[in-house]
Amino acid sequence: MDKKNVTQYGNNTVRLAENGAALFVDTGKTTAITPETAVVYAEKSVGFLAYQRICWGVPLCSPEKSHRKHVRFCGLRQTAQRCKFLLLISAGISLVGFLIVSLLLYILSARIVKPISDSYEKQRQFITNASHDLKTPITIIDADMDILEMDYDDNEWLQDIRKQTRRLSELIQELVFLSRMEEKGNQYQMIDFPITDILEETAQSFASLAVTQGKTFTVQIQPMLSYYGDVKTIHRLAVILLDNALKYSDEKGNITISLEKADRALRLAVHNTCAPITSEDIKHLFERFYRSDKSRNSQTGGYGIGLSIAKAIVTAHNGTIRATTKDGHSLTVTAMFPQK
Repeated sequence: MDKKNVTQYGNNTVRLAENGAALFVDTGKTTAITPETAVVYAEKSVGFLAYQRICWGVPLCSPEKSHRKHVRFCGLRQTAQRCKFLLLISAGISLVGFLIVSLLLYILSARIVKPISDSYEKQRQFITNASHDLKTPITIIDADMDILEMDYDDNEWLQDIRKQTRRLSELIQELVFLSRMEEKGNQYQMIDFPITDILEETAQSFASLAVTQGKTFTVQIQPMLSYYGDVKTIHRLAVILLDNALKYSDEKGNITISLEKADRALRLAVHNTCAPITSEDIKHLFERFYRSDKSRNSQTGGYGIGLSIAKAIVTAHNGTIRATTKDGHSLTVTAMFPQK
C-alpha cells in the first residue's frame, strides 16, 4: 500500500476508499498494532463516526452513523505506564503513612493506658496484701471466741460474732483467690479430666438443697465429655454459678444446669428464674462487689464477688462468659470453653 503525505491525514491514520480499499495507512506513532491489523480494524469500523479512537488495538465504536471513511488510532501505552507508576507511588506513600500513624497510635496508647494499668495493679496488690494482713486478727478473734464460749457458754451474741467472723474470713479467701487468678504467669494444673463427672457430682450436692427449698432443679449434662483444664477451678466455677442461682432464684423457682458440646467448644450454662432484673444490672454482674440487690441484704450470704471469680476462671481457660435474660424474670449465665 502506497502511503501519501502524513501531514494530509495525520499520524496513526487509516484512509479508506468508498469501496473499502485502504488508500492510506500510518502506524508510526504506535507499536500496539501493525499496518495490516490497523486496516482490519478500520474496515470493521466503516459506517461509524470518522476519527474513531482505537486504543490498544481495539476500536471504540459509536452507534452514530457517518459516511466518511477516515479512522485514527491513538497509542496509550506510555500514558498507561505513567498511570501505573503513579498508582504504585500513591500506594507506597499510603502504606508508609499508615505505618507511621499506626506506630504513633501504638506509642501514644501505651502511654495513655500505662497509668490505668499501674493503678489497677496497685489496687490488686493492695487487696492481696490487705487480705493476708487481715487473716491474723480474724484467726485470733476466732480463737478468743472458743475461750469465751467456755466461760460464758454459748449465747446469741457469741453466735453472731462467730457468724460475722466466718463471713469476713470467707470474703478474704475469695479476694485472695481472685487476686491469684488474675496474676500474670499463674500456673494451673492443666490435665484432661471427665468434666461430665465433675459437674454431675457438683450438681447432685445442690439438687438436694434445692429440693429442701421447694425449688425445681434440672440437670442436662451431656455424658462422656472431657476437657483439658484445671479441675479445681472448673469445679469452683460450677459451685459459684449454682450457688448464685440457688441464692437469687425466686420462691419455688426453676434452676437448670446444662453442659453440651458445641462445635469445637463446650457450653456450660446455668439458668434460674429470679426477681425482676434489668439490662443495666446484666451489664455489671461480673464487676467486683456489684449486686443487683441495692439494699445488699446479707440474708442471701453473697458478697458480690462470685461472678467476678467465675469470669476470672473462664478467662484463665481462654473462654468467654456472659449473662443474659429473655423476659426480665430469669437469668442465664453461659460459659464457652474452647477445646483443643
